[in-house]
Amino acid sequence: MSGRILVTLTLILGLAGCESKFNPMNWFSGGRDDGIVLEPEGGYGDATDSRELIAQITEFKVLRSPGGAILQVTGLPPRQGFWSAELVAENDERPVNGVLSYTFRISEPNGPTPQGTAYSREVIVARFVSQNRLAGVSRIRIIGANNSMTARR
Repeated sequence: MSGRILVTLTLILGLAGCESKFNPMNWFSGGRDDGIVLEPEGGYGDATDSRELIAQITEFKVLRSPGGAILQVTGLPPRQGFWSAELVAENDERPVNGVLSYTFRISEPNGPTPQGTAYSREVIVARFVSQNRLAGVSRIRIIGANNSMTARR
């Protein structure tokens, strides 16, 4: 009996120390810039959503949470005053070829506003994704106007 426990503990500790895809600590890596965004015919998202895509996505984190994960995304609009930011699910929040996609949408200010520093323009949004939604997902992609970021499982 103690031999089985020793073997099991050795396997668990060995797996936790490696960079294997079986190690739960490596299921999602940090966000990485994909580069060019190709817009599908007809555009992104809901036709009734008048918000535009954020100009640039600067950071993307997937934070483990009980029952799923929290997607935390930082974006940079072109000037101050943008509001009503949200990660909007694509494809009814169903993965396509293992990729779960969201667009980072934000409302433009009504009047002229100063550009300001990049730090003063940062907008951070988050969205919870349940473990059921993550089933069969190998990548999560966040889409902006000028770039996109992906986290891999």
